[in-house]
Amino acid sequence: MRYFLRVFAVCALASASLIASADAAPDFTLPSSKGDNVRLAEQRGQVVMLNFWASWCGPCRKEMPLLDAMYQRYSSAGFVLYGVNVEEDNTDAKKLLKELGVTFPVLFDSESKASSLYNVDAMPTTVVIDKKGQVRFVNRGYKAGDENKYRDQIRELIKE
Repeated sequence: MRYFLRVFAVCALASASLIASADAAPDFTLPSSKGDNVRLAEQRGQVVMLNFWASWCGPCRKEMPLLDAMYQRYSSAGFVLYGVNVEEDNTDAKKLLKELGVTFPVLFDSESKASSLYNVDAMPTTVVIDKKGQVRFVNRGYKAGDENKYRDQIRELIKE
């Protein structure tokens, strides 16, 4: 919860520099659930989805299996999905990942580095980046059916 309040403070201070479509995706490096470090800039040439989430977020929990299905379906077509957990302590996140059995890599943003760069102000926030490293879509929140919008966005960018 402390993180979420900090996010709002960061957003209030940085409102003039919000990430918009067609902006270059800010680069970051974060540790992953697979034990390695992932640098966003190294993913150029692929369509990248960043899904910022927290274990206490109900809508995040609902969409994770749907995101995992998209990851499995489109990964062979040049699509990469990273769940970005925003909690300072990732203990609950790791338990949830094990419970849900998601296969996409999860990055741990315990110091709010990436979350601040992307001005995350809602849980979940899903950012879709094209093959050239440009932010093309920013989706805040989740409601049933949003996965269809995500699929359309992914397909559009894979075709480019």
